[in-house]
Amino acid sequence: MSEERYFVGLDVGGTTMKAAVVNNEGHPQSVPAVMDTHAERGQDAGLETMCATIRKAVADAKLTMDNIAAIGVATPGLMDIKAGLILDPPNLKPWKNVPVRDHIQKVFGKPTAYQNDANAAAYGEFWVGAAQEAKSMVLFTLGTGVGGGIIINDVIIEGEHSHGGELGHLRIDTPDRGRICGCGARGCLEAYASATNVVKRAREEMACWRGVSKLRNYYTANDDVLTARLVFELAAGGDDLARKIVDDTAYYLALGACALIATVDPDMVVFGGGMVAAGEGFRSLIDGYVKRYGLPFPTKTVKISFASLGSDAGFIGAAGCARLLVQKK
Repeated sequence: MSEERYFVGLDVGGTTMKAAVVNNEGHPQSVPAVMDTHAERGQDAGLETMCATIRKAVADAKLTMDNIAAIGVATPGLMDIKAGLILDPPNLKPWKNVPVRDHIQKVFGKPTAYQNDANAAAYGEFWVGAAQEAKSMVLFTLGTGVGGGIIINDVIIEGEHSHGGELGHLRIDTPDRGRICGCGARGCLEAYASATNVVKRAREEMACWRGVSKLRNYYTANDDVLTARLVFELAAGGDDLARKIVDDTAYYLALGACALIATVDPDMVVFGGGMVAAGEGFRSLIDGYVKRYGLPFPTKTVKISFASLGSDAGFIGAAGCARLLVQKK
């Protein structure tokens, strides 16, 4: 029997970093180690925090670095994956041109894989999550923004300039009249279907809604704490205004999914992030619109699913990328 191999996966976020040791079958060996990112302290301090989080993850698994075959690191924002650099991440300012991969590799003396955080999450779901039985999949991550990843036969589609899988910037509306996205363009999927923009659309709908609505009453009294979660909860409770907003969100997400189905023809389209807590009713709405508006043949067989790994997908996927790196050598 071959000796068990272990991989560290580190998922770097704007608020916290999360890491764990994962075995060859994709199972975390302990609860993840979590440390505050404190991006404002600068990138040198950030690199040290990455190393500290990795060390804690190894210690929590009751292992040593001698047991670790490789390390995988996932970060957000603009990056050069081939060079291993974070370029100019909006959520990690004032970091710029940070040599993440080379630093981690030098400190620990281990092969180090570097990946976009959404791509890593997609690979986690593909490896041991919702899409583990699939040969190809597309993941949409639904949060403050909309991210994503595309996996085909164990290959992450990174793109020539590290921007493959930027699914939040699929154009689902006209560039002259569409909603303004955070990227500055109009008509992007993210401008319609992120949690942030679900709330914005809800506020707009409430301004002209003429019917009875608990959502509108709540908004009037608590505008500062209106959330996408509340919109979905009220929709599940039968509020007509909230149901319209949720139905529109499913429609927009289906348009994005249809574009990828026509491009990639995947086995599965998976949705992850906070909105999946809305449950089967929301998944069914998306599936229905995909079947209505997608190409007839591929949409008959594609499976629309919700992610299963939750917030662990990032570090599990990063560890999976480290495993892939070792397999290629």
